[in-house]
Amino acid sequence: MSRDLWPGRPFPLGATWTPEATNFSLFSEHADGVELCLFDDAGNEERVELTERTAHNWHGELPGIRYGQRYGYRVHGPWKPAEGHRFNPAKLLIDPYAKAIDGLVRWDLASPLPYRPERAGGDADLWLDDVDDAVAIPKSVVVDDTFDWEDDRPPGTPWPDTLIYETHVRGFTKRNPAVREDLRGTFGGLASDAALAHLVDLGVSAVELLPIHHIADEGFLHDRGLTNYWGYSSIGFFAPHAGYAATGRLGQQVSEFKGMVKALHRAGIEVILDVVYNHTAEGNHLGPSLSFKGVDNLTYYRTVPGDPRHYMDFTGTGNSLNVVHPSVLRLITDSLRYWVTECHVDGFRFDLASALARELYDVDRLSAFFDVIHQDPVISQVKLIAEPWDVGPGGYQVGNFPVLWSEWNGVYRDEVRDLWRGQGTVAGLARRLAGSQDLYGDDGRRPFASVNFVTAHDGFTLADLVSYERKHNDANGEGGRDGTDDNRSWNCGVEGPTDDPGVRALRARQRRNLLATLLLSQGVPMLLGGDELGRTQEGNNNAWCQDNEISWYDWDLDGEREALLAFTRRLIRLRRDHPAFRRRSFLAGTPAEAGELPDAWWFRPDGRRMARADWEGGQRCLGLFLNGDSFRSRGPRGEPIDDDSFLVLVNAHWEDHDWVLPTRRFGASWTVELDTSEPDARPGARVVAARGTIATVARSVVVMRRTAR
Repeated sequence: MSRDLWPGRPFPLGATWTPEATNFSLFSEHADGVELCLFDDAGNEERVELTERTAHNWHGELPGIRYGQRYGYRVHGPWKPAEGHRFNPAKLLIDPYAKAIDGLVRWDLASPLPYRPERAGGDADLWLDDVDDAVAIPKSVVVDDTFDWEDDRPPGTPWPDTLIYETHVRGFTKRNPAVREDLRGTFGGLASDAALAHLVDLGVSAVELLPIHHIADEGFLHDRGLTNYWGYSSIGFFAPHAGYAATGRLGQQVSEFKGMVKALHRAGIEVILDVVYNHTAEGNHLGPSLSFKGVDNLTYYRTVPGDPRHYMDFTGTGNSLNVVHPSVLRLITDSLRYWVTECHVDGFRFDLASALARELYDVDRLSAFFDVIHQDPVISQVKLIAEPWDVGPGGYQVGNFPVLWSEWNGVYRDEVRDLWRGQGTVAGLARRLAGSQDLYGDDGRRPFASVNFVTAHDGFTLADLVSYERKHNDANGEGGRDGTDDNRSWNCGVEGPTDDPGVRALRARQRRNLLATLLLSQGVPMLLGGDELGRTQEGNNNAWCQDNEISWYDWDLDGEREALLAFTRRLIRLRRDHPAFRRRSFLAGTPAEAGELPDAWWFRPDGRRMARADWEGGQRCLGLFLNGDSFRSRGPRGEPIDDDSFLVLVNAHWEDHDWVLPTRRFGASWTVELDTSEPDARPGARVVAARGTIATVARSVVVMRRTAR
């Protein structure tokens, strides 16, 4: 069949559908030729040579091509791996700009490796494999971008009022009986009434979704019968993962994703995407050729200087994207802008963000990546969160990202865990409760630069953090070699499940302590989804490949887990209702105006101010006065902010302690608002006068509210 081929346009890249024709454009600087491959429903292939080339973009327009059309590319050029060129037209390639992708890599049908692995020795990748693999490769899909957003508006939650819920699209609803069965584990499931009701009742303001870009599983996972559940194996930076769609995979996944965003926005919840622009699913020089490697390997990947056959690997995955190349930067910014403008997402969390900030080798705060992000009128206006580390030398950059960026605060996680397992210091706790000014206060940033977390998808869940001291990753099939050994956890005396009532009670209190610390700290709290339900991964601290009950949320709650959910809701409500716990400026420890009380004041169990020796010693108890009358910032319309004043009493000791409350100057009387040792106690049931005494149970947190000045 012969088709009309119009010259088309070099921009935009990807496939752009109109009722008259579809324009195709692919960037490849080093290719000698490009064939567009069209596939019908039976898998039959038709090839169309793209003869127009403008600014290294190969383009053409085909009339009569409609949305839903599946396609791919075959790119011709030199096969010279030793020089960094890995062109192989026998291998079908996914469009790097595809907005929808249909199918998974079928390792059982044909090899997507561009070389012959049966060759002996370490030079196997130098030998071209000319066996066609189209049957095994996912197909790009032409999409219709139109969508009825109705009156959708982003919630626009200010950073200080943000509370993030990190979750997985599939795992969140896969086992939820209140969600319609065909929607469980999908974008539609996350938009269901039951899912939205849980998030709204909990009180979170944003969901941070583990990667939803289209995923390609590693070959060794196929051999083990596993999949890349977390999704940090992106192959389509514009395409929502088809496996999370209930409605179809020929573009329907795009509309379903947009519908999910619209539903979350109507519930007042923002959508933040965890994005993986530091590497792709193609692995190292021995990995498959799925897209970028075959389109233009030297452009898209960072190769070793002087040895372009091999890749620089700052990510531990085998490759690193070449973010110093203008076309790769354009790919990233085009992708980010697409998710904001076309899909209405509210922000991004950048996986291993230090890898993106590397210019030639070192992490550089003035890198081109930051320049283009900060200058972009769309991307610079949404929430930007860095995972401020990678696996390369000097990659740990907590506190060093520039203004506009918030960061996952790994120091917060470590110091809070240490304190509650009996090894940290109250000085460390004070810095984290106060918003980590030591990390973020010297460059114009505010407390909301710190995204505080105790647990995240990577590592133990909250339930496991207080139940295991060693990882139990046997299900991953790597002999226990995977996952960190630095868990900073404490099992409360027994490893794993136990019927001992004393151990169970201590674990429950420790969970409440960790949640209370998180939600009462200045900064932006991030709650790991499922922690409010007591979710366990049975001690697996690296469940990246467990698409099963190990990772899926269990919604069949017993009394203990129901109580934890109720306590979490109560904590979130306390934070939401009181700006004293979510200030826009760092605590100074001094009065905002002469004659006032300080905005914060640290004290000992005897009610006296903490002295230098107390900070330096082995103190396990710490009191904090938060002044509700002293705010250095104002409300959104310039109005003064006024709140109750609070005392936070932290007893991280293994013994009970009596506390003497501060003098009458701070407050004439105080009532117990919350006590992690008595989670069911009614707020206001206990009132204590100034210089009065209150008993605190070992390993507990008590929050008191001032009732009289």
